[in-house]
Amino acid sequence: MPVAQTARHRTAYLEAGPPDGPLMIFLHGWPQLSLVWRRQIEHFAARGWRCVAPDLRGYGGSSVPDSASAYALREIVQDMVELHDALGGAPAVWIGHDWGAPVVWSLAGHHADRVRAVANFCVPYLAAGFGLANLVPLVDRDRHPLESFPDGQWGYFRFYTEAFDQVAADFEADVPATLAVLFRRGNPEALVGPARAARIPENGGWFGPAHRAPQVPRDETMLPAADYAAFVDAFTATGFRGANAWYVNDDRNLAYAADAPDGGKLRMPVLFVHAAWDPICDTGTSRFAEPMRADCADLTEVTVDSGHDVLLEQPEAVSAAIEGWLAAQSPPR
Repeated sequence: MPVAQTARHRTAYLEAGPPDGPLMIFLHGWPQLSLVWRRQIEHFAARGWRCVAPDLRGYGGSSVPDSASAYALREIVQDMVELHDALGGAPAVWIGHDWGAPVVWSLAGHHADRVRAVANFCVPYLAAGFGLANLVPLVDRDRHPLESFPDGQWGYFRFYTEAFDQVAADFEADVPATLAVLFRRGNPEALVGPARAARIPENGGWFGPAHRAPQVPRDETMLPAADYAAFVDAFTATGFRGANAWYVNDDRNLAYAADAPDGGKLRMPVLFVHAAWDPICDTGTSRFAEPMRADCADLTEVTVDSGHDVLLEQPEAVSAAIEGWLAAQSPPR
C-alpha cells in the first residue's frame, strides 16, 4: 500500500483509477479497513475516478498511537488533510461509513474548500457534534424505554468509556471469532425490541461472562475469505484499543464541532444513505436523522434495505446511489 507520511502521522491507503481523474476518497468505520470499499473503488475507478481509501488512525498500516486522546476527531481530520495534500489537494468527493462518516462530516464543516460533495452512510450529520450528549436525546423511547435503557442503543458506547480495557481484551481474546461475529448480514427483525448494543452494559460486555466471541461461521457474503484473512492479520497486529479509542473523546469532539464556521452548516451537495435494518444507527424509527435535515442545505436521502454494513451487504445499491446522486448535480460532479 502507498503511504502518506508526515511528522505527526502515517496513513496507508489503497488507490485505483487514473491519476488525473477527479478525486473520490472513501473512509471506513469501526472495526474495518480500507479494503471494505473495494467494490465501490472498482466501480468508480472503472468510470474514471481517482479512488483512494485510507486505513484510518488506529487501523491496518496507519499509525496506532497509544494515547486515547490521539483518536479525537480533530486529530483524525488533520490526518485526512495531510493525506489530501499528499494527493494534490484538489477538492474531492468524500464518502464515509460508520465512524468514517463523522470524520467526513467534520472535514466538510471545517475544511469546505477541500470538498466537492459529501456522501455518508448510516451516521447522520450532527452539527452540534457526534457524542452521547447529542445522541441520547434522539433515541426512540418506545423501543428503548428510559428506565431500562437510559442510553438507548448507545449503551455500548457508554460502556466503552467505563470498561475500556475489558472491551479491548474481550475482542482480542479470539480475533477471528470476533470478526466473524461482527460482520453479519442485516435482518429487519433487528429493529424489533431493544438493540443488542443497548444490553451491553447489563451483560457486562459484547460477549457476556465468556469475555470472548462465540464460534460462528464466517458470513461469506460480507467478507470473502481473502478479505477476512486480511482483517484477522490486521487486528491481530494492532489489537482493538486504537479502534475503540474513537469512542472515548466526546468532550474533545463536541468542542471541535463548536469551532466549525457558520455553526457547522454544510452548503455543498450531501448524500445520506440510510440502512433500513440498522439497529444502532436507527434513522427510521428514531429521531437520529432529524438534525441533519436542518444542518445540510443541499441534502439527498436514499434508503437501502440492509443492515449496518451496507457497503458490504449491498455493494451494487451503494454504488448506484452514489452514481445517481452525482449525475443529478448541476453541473455533474
